[in-house]
Amino acid sequence: MTSTPAPADFPRLPPVAADRLPALLQAMPKAELHMHIEGSLEPELIFQIARRNGVALPYASVEDLRRAYAFTNLQSFLDIYYAGASVLLKEQDFYDMAWAYLERAQADNVIHTEIFFDPQTHTARGVPMQTVIDGLHRACQDALPKLGVSASLILCFLRHLSEEEAFQTLEEALPFMGRFIGVGLDSSEVGHPPENFARVFARCRELGLRLVAHAGEEGPPAYIWSALDVLRVERIDHGVQSMRDPELVKRLARDRMPLTVCPLSNQKLCVFPNLADHNLGRLLDAGVMATVNSDDPAYFGGYMNQNFTETFAALGLGAPAAYRLARNSFEASFASAEAKVGWIARLDDTFARFA
Repeated sequence: MTSTPAPADFPRLPPVAADRLPALLQAMPKAELHMHIEGSLEPELIFQIARRNGVALPYASVEDLRRAYAFTNLQSFLDIYYAGASVLLKEQDFYDMAWAYLERAQADNVIHTEIFFDPQTHTARGVPMQTVIDGLHRACQDALPKLGVSASLILCFLRHLSEEEAFQTLEEALPFMGRFIGVGLDSSEVGHPPENFARVFARCRELGLRLVAHAGEEGPPAYIWSALDVLRVERIDHGVQSMRDPELVKRLARDRMPLTVCPLSNQKLCVFPNLADHNLGRLLDAGVMATVNSDDPAYFGGYMNQNFTETFAALGLGAPAAYRLARNSFEASFASAEAKVGWIARLDDTFARFA
């Protein structure tokens, strides 16, 4: 169980009984900062949209598709991920996909989410950039008044494609800049280091976009250093391989650099053989600003609350770790300072009720 003291500005928490911890994990407000919207596309919705659009799928049924979710690494997952996304053709498809996730987020007391989307997955199939962004953005706009969930979009470049293609994607997205808050870097990590995208990230920085990047999921700690020093990102997505480099861990802790950790995803993709082997607790012990996220929940078997409850049970984490992870998620977000203060107050109230 993690025992390292929380940062000095964290409140001293009253004790929470162990038998109340699962309910606390579910009830506490939280932010999700690492969730690929295409990875929230459940098989039932895939088949529904496929029928609506007349798209033939290489799977006979929902159950047949679910059985294919046996992944050995990141690439084996991506193959099915892109096949599922092939049904998305119209603005309403993207709206429906995002809305289904936002309803699940609300059910898990996610009150703020910064959603990744991969436009190249769709524009390569002839789907216009505007169709993708308009559908997702409209769902994000509806989420606050209808669900009480604050939602923003982060456009991700596919790192297995070239930087020139990333620049082209950026140019296509520029007319819609007011509808996304930042850019990221995702897809197959190994063999595609962050520095390959130095120029496009520099351009995005000039445009005032927020910067994040996947690094240190399957790739080495060197990729995290590169994301920090070359891309100059503000958050590291995954980052679990940082524990292999003590100096890197010290830097992450010193700089309060957020890591958007995805425990069930890491287990499903064999980054850790078992959830009990995950290093989330050790990251917290080292003072790293870790957060919990669901990554691609439709494929990895767990949205936010399941990530919390299963990980806490496997690692023996307690209420102090829960508070730190939830508060970290708000502080690591790209929301306004005023919004963060309000969310943290709600978090404090929740913990007071459970004491």
